[in-house]
Amino acid sequence: MDLDHYPRRSWPDRARRIVKAFTTRDGLVGDYDYAYLFTPRIPFTKKSQQSAPFFGLDDQVPVLLALLLGLQHTLAMLAGVISPPILLGGSSGANFGTETYQYLVSTSLITSGLLSLIQMTRMHIWRTKYFVGTGLISVVGCSFATITVASGTFSQMYSSGYCPIDAEGNRLPCPRGYGALLGTSCLCSLLEIGLSFLSSKILKRLFPPLVTGPTVLLIGASLLETGMKDWAGGSGSCGNDPASRALCPSADAPHALPWGSAEFIGLGFLVFVTIIICERFGAPIMKSCAVIIGLLVGCIVAGACGYFDRSGIDVAPVASFIWVKTFPLTIYPPLILPLLAVYIVVMMESIGDITATCDVSRCEVEGPEFDSRIQGGVLGNGITCLLAGLCTLTPMSVFAQNNGVIALTKCANRKAGYCCCFFLLIMGIFAKFAAALVAIPSPVFGGMTTFLFSSVAVSGIRIITSVPFTRRNRFILTASFAVGMAATLVPDWFSYVFTYSGDNHGLTGLLDAIDLVMENGFAITALIGLVLNLILPENPDEEMAIVNAQMQAPASQENKNETEPSSKAEPGSSGSAAV
Repeated sequence: MDLDHYPRRSWPDRARRIVKAFTTRDGLVGDYDYAYLFTPRIPFTKKSQQSAPFFGLDDQVPVLLALLLGLQHTLAMLAGVISPPILLGGSSGANFGTETYQYLVSTSLITSGLLSLIQMTRMHIWRTKYFVGTGLISVVGCSFATITVASGTFSQMYSSGYCPIDAEGNRLPCPRGYGALLGTSCLCSLLEIGLSFLSSKILKRLFPPLVTGPTVLLIGASLLETGMKDWAGGSGSCGNDPASRALCPSADAPHALPWGSAEFIGLGFLVFVTIIICERFGAPIMKSCAVIIGLLVGCIVAGACGYFDRSGIDVAPVASFIWVKTFPLTIYPPLILPLLAVYIVVMMESIGDITATCDVSRCEVEGPEFDSRIQGGVLGNGITCLLAGLCTLTPMSVFAQNNGVIALTKCANRKAGYCCCFFLLIMGIFAKFAAALVAIPSPVFGGMTTFLFSSVAVSGIRIITSVPFTRRNRFILTASFAVGMAATLVPDWFSYVFTYSGDNHGLTGLLDAIDLVMENGFAITALIGLVLNLILPENPDEEMAIVNAQMQAPASQENKNETEPSSKAEPGSSGSAAV
């Protein structure tokens, strides 16, 4: 492979530029208006018209600004990076203890920082037309799409005896099951790697927004249940039977309360309201990391009220790294079909996020260069998913949160992305930081994840709205939602269809795989949407009529504004000027 940097510079020239960056005021600080990043929107004051200059992919960026914006990217994605390992290692997953919990969070931060470098550093495969990576600020983290499938898989593993339970029926830690999840994930990642070599036209034909939009929407909708359970006290055994008023998170916790107590609801609500306040009044640097600010405020109040258990922080090691703990990699056959569906979703999410990153980075969004970025991004994502499994983590996907940071700060320079990777590595290596994240009370964490999971569902809605609502498309959406949404609301609807209990392990594995697919609404929706989109004929005349109507509506509204002055216009100004 050879690096595809442009414009190409000689090594002496690069060395001189690096020395200048760290030894001159222009290189270190520059003339950037740093007050723009930190100036909040104060109520009842005139809105400032200041704006930041735009920094392209290879523009010269001051070192201080690159570090600030890199930290901002880190804070914007931090909540998304730590949430999946916390959920998958908890009571809805492998039920690990605090020590393994902390390791997974540290490893998630470290791996996210290392594997993001693959996407940002665009590499050309020697003597081919293919690339690895996008060459943009494309950061990766554990995909939320895996959580619903993994939760159902662990429930199946515990019920079948694959994972151990004690005499009272309580789930015990299951490293064997987590290793099976990782091994199967590595195997299924080959699907995305293979699909990355297909033409972008074929990929768009197989997986259009009509298929991926409802799928992403149902992933977010299914995750909201977990977020709300944590908000009310926890998604573990204390929340399984709220009427028993069992104490959450456990009877010996520092400030244990029954599930659904007003104190728990208030803590989560505080986090949620803080996020809204940051969006309304916060400075640009606050808006992009509003979720983390909400989490911080919730943690401060929870700490002052005695909800934190610091025993895990005290015993945590000073430093951690990948492979401090390992898990036996095996293949769990029933998990293959659901994970293949997950990888298709992850791939299409990546394509959408890379397109958005190109747009906000002011790069081409069509043509050969754009197609090569999509191909390199999909291949890079498949490789990062394979490496993530070998690094004891579940599949990775390109994050969308950082597109908002680029749009707010007008900095698409990769130096900020490299600084983001640096901060992720530092946070992951120092294990005390991960231990503090694991110690966050469930209601505080739930208030944050509920907002995050809702943003996943809204992303699905945004994808759906890009589809023309012809009769054919409405029919496909209706048919795919009919069963998928129903399965999301009633996940055990298919649990009693198969009654086989013989010794044929191959047949048992096949039936378990079908159960997992049918219990995950997003997988059903993706399958039905994919098939119907391929077999139902399109009606070009109807689509053209809808497009023409959409184009004529803004034109007619503009003409109306020009001929009829608006009642809200200022004296002496026309209606169109007011609009």
